[in-house]
Amino acid sequence: MRPARCTIHGTIIGIIVLDTSFRRLPGDIGHAGTWPFPVQFRVVRGVRPRDVIEGDPRHALDAFREAIDDLVALGCTAITTSCGFLAALQDELTLHSSVPFLSSALLQIPMIERILPAGRKPGLIVSDANSLTERHFRGAGASLGIPMSALPADGPLLRNMREQAIEVDAALQETDVMTTVAHLVTRHPEVGALVFECANLPPYSAAVSQRFGLPVFDIVTLVRWLHLSLAPPGYLK
Repeated sequence: MRPARCTIHGTIIGIIVLDTSFRRLPGDIGHAGTWPFPVQFRVVRGVRPRDVIEGDPRHALDAFREAIDDLVALGCTAITTSCGFLAALQDELTLHSSVPFLSSALLQIPMIERILPAGRKPGLIVSDANSLTERHFRGAGASLGIPMSALPADGPLLRNMREQAIEVDAALQETDVMTTVAHLVTRHPEVGALVFECANLPPYSAAVSQRFGLPVFDIVTLVRWLHLSLAPPGYLK
């Protein structure tokens, strides 16, 4: 089969990013330095986080379909997004996409449930527990009833995102995440692994794992897993 004509070459992963302007740190899905391989970003103008989290994301289906088409046309062979709440659209967008599509870090939950020791469960850290519904878990193929803790709405991390802060205090944001995780594991000692729904939390994954002694699964672990399958190391070279 002859390769398709495209303008950009060498990019495997395409990332659909919501319309934001807050400061993204290394580790964030929208920071190019997060990735040890080239990625192609595509911003969906006019679609903000609150439109996806607090509203009905199906209203933006056409915008996401167009973004997928644009990334595929640029040569991307897998696509992901910058908001874990887009798990609600996993089925619709997978049906549209001609390449593998990862809507959310929540997609890892079923696998984590299968690999943890008996009596242990994944624990979920989310940006908005009130807006997370059965539809999101169904889109991820995950069951309900997972121990969960939400970042405080008035905390520095969500406030900076909400106010589109161009400068942030990484240490304060890390403390915000640590406090949220501590609250979860104190209430649920059965938690054996953590899943970060929010794609802006991976900058803190290493510190959280070290402090609590738990594996942390986030959007970066998911995307790197998929990338490894699309570009396997050449061990015998």
